[in-house]
Amino acid sequence: MAKKVQGVYEEIITVAKKEFLENGFQKASLRTIATKGGTTTGSIYTRFRDKEGLFIAIVEPFATKLLNMFTEIQENFHNFSKKEQKEQMGEYTSNSVNNIIDFMYENFSECKLLLQSSQGTKFENFTDDFVCIEEEYTNKYIETMGCEIFGNPKFSKDIVHMITTAYFESFFEVIRHNMEKEEAKKYIRVLGKYHMEGFKAIFDNK
Repeated sequence: MAKKVQGVYEEIITVAKKEFLENGFQKASLRTIATKGGTTTGSIYTRFRDKEGLFIAIVEPFATKLLNMFTEIQENFHNFSKKEQKEQMGEYTSNSVNNIIDFMYENFSECKLLLQSSQGTKFENFTDDFVCIEEEYTNKYIETMGCEIFGNPKFSKDIVHMITTAYFESFFEVIRHNMEKEEAKKYIRVLGKYHMEGFKAIFDNK
């Protein structure tokens, strides 16, 4: 019956989002959420099962859409011909990154919750999902380009992992530091150039 009380679910979500942002998942209080939401902890348990269920209800729709968006961007590029990948990589990457940033800023609170407040939940290693996707498609790109680089003593799949992890930890800093969207795009453009020049240095077998 509790689910049929109009507005309660939405009010819990609104209050919980603020509580999780301020205190993180582990320190957030269901009692505080219930009090500020004008309901009871029992009502929260009925609707969300537990505290993690409440957190998941807030962030999972955004997290799923963001990962699906990123995977689709990568897959679309992978489906280009070798010639198209060479010619369009710069522009395609720039446009795709801007689209991702736009989506992140449209869902800023949910994105920040994932990055700063998710310790103790199944989302605490959320950036690792991005790293795994990027690694997979970087290796596909290397194969498509016919780069014989894994015999290069400067290069290994471990290096791809380390560079990719460093990139995404830096990428999401714009959210952690509450940058304005246009400022974030500017910094991520610089980050992208730095990242690509690093890969070019490694690809050079000389």
